[in-house]
Amino acid sequence: MASAREDPFPSADHDHARCVIEALDRAAAICAERGLKLTALRRRVLEIVLGQHAPVGAYAILEKLATDRGRVAPPTVYRALDFLVAQGLVHRLDTKNAFVACARGEGPHPACFLICRDCGAVAELADPVLDAAIAAIAERTGFAIARRMIELEGVCARCRALASGRREAA
Repeated sequence: MASAREDPFPSADHDHARCVIEALDRAAAICAERGLKLTALRRRVLEIVLGQHAPVGAYAILEKLATDRGRVAPPTVYRALDFLVAQGLVHRLDTKNAFVACARGEGPHPACFLICRDCGAVAELADPVLDAAIAAIAERTGFAIARRMIELEGVCARCRALASGRREAA
């Protein structure tokens, strides 16, 4: 029996403005619980990263900040990003040398990402079966995992459907 397909990417009618506000509020609460400050700069960097469901590079963040605040030094942005990554609010995608907001925002955790090469959207997956399989492999081989980041690049269902529709129309 086939199971229903899950689409981990935001739907077309996704209320992104509400999503950003909720994520910023959640980040502020997490930092407060941990006795940390979500400074205005850190909050703005997070807001820029949250601005889309696609990876954003540090220099793109710098450009957006420059329109808000004038010139900002790159180390300032990297320190803000380091803080956000350390708190599990943002992930660094190694293959893109860019950052994406954490879907869970609960602190550092293993992550798996689906990255659409057509539209650029990124979906973070939480899959206990995958987590268990990786833990079992590490246990079986005696390997101590220090950091786990899985990045899978391909084409999302929406882009595949669009491409299929274009082929059928041709």
